[in-house]
Amino acid sequence: MSFAKARELLRIAEMAKARYRGICLRDIMNELSVNERTARRMARELEDLCPGVVITNDDERRRWWKLSEVPYIQHRVVNDKELCALDLAIRRAARAGAENEVVALQRVRDRLVASVPRPHARSAEVSSEIMMIANGFACRPGPATRIPKRHLETLFNAFIHPTRVSITYTSARDPEPRTKIVEPHGVIVGTRHYLVARDAAGDQRFKQYRLDRILEMRGTVDIFERDPNFEIETYSARAFGSFFSDAEHALVRWRFDPRAAPVAREFVFHPNQVMTDLDDGSLMVEFTASGWVEMAWHLMSWGNAVEVLEPPELITILEKVRRGEVEVLP
Repeated sequence: MSFAKARELLRIAEMAKARYRGICLRDIMNELSVNERTARRMARELEDLCPGVVITNDDERRRWWKLSEVPYIQHRVVNDKELCALDLAIRRAARAGAENEVVALQRVRDRLVASVPRPHARSAEVSSEIMMIANGFACRPGPATRIPKRHLETLFNAFIHPTRVSITYTSARDPEPRTKIVEPHGVIVGTRHYLVARDAAGDQRFKQYRLDRILEMRGTVDIFERDPNFEIETYSARAFGSFFSDAEHALVRWRFDPRAAPVAREFVFHPNQVMTDLDDGSLMVEFTASGWVEMAWHLMSWGNAVEVLEPPELITILEKVRRGEVEVLP
């Protein structure tokens, strides 16, 4: 039996043990993306592998396979992608304010990690931590550019090792595709997703590459040493959204009127924001970041309930956005 087939059979055994009623042919077909004939063959192999499987038929004459005890399944370890997916679900629930779901998912995670040998658990946690530091793509709901799945797989592997990747990139200023080797350090998630990386043959400065403008991405076997002082959260905090420019980096001050203040007080506009309640019931929000256009797009949703006090460039851009004069696409 090939390794791939053995892994599929083990997955079926896990499902048959974990689910209250067991599994039917439709479950096998959906899980493994196979036809009915192949599913029947896999079910027979399950019977041969696990003599203790209990087979029943329901009222609709569907056959079910149920396992009670399979010792070797208990020694299966959580893998990197499974733990990462669980961590992303916890982060997503937290951002949505679903506190009960956060607590429940965290308890599941704790039990899962506690049930496997510590070396295996730590290995999976390290991989998941790297992906969380990179701000996993599933964390942000709402409109976003499409990213090829193969690129995500390449980045996932590159973050774990870490290894350099080859990218073929086109920029707004230079539409000619150019290939370079970069050292990925993180991902900034937004309407546009950015890869934060150093040019392996350049000046070692961190640069941002829009993932939707990467035409090709290929992993390499060249291992590099990550900058121990790099923190994606600190780096991304320089911007309001996902766009950063030194020319726009400045103090931002917004005032929400008394009607909007209670709602605005519940928002985290920026990780380093400072909120001040004013005597008239309004709310002052201050932080330092760049991305005037992204700020203007967001402020539009507040209508006339917010006033921009600083910087003057943002005041001008917001007025242009309201008049429909800004020709910057998302």
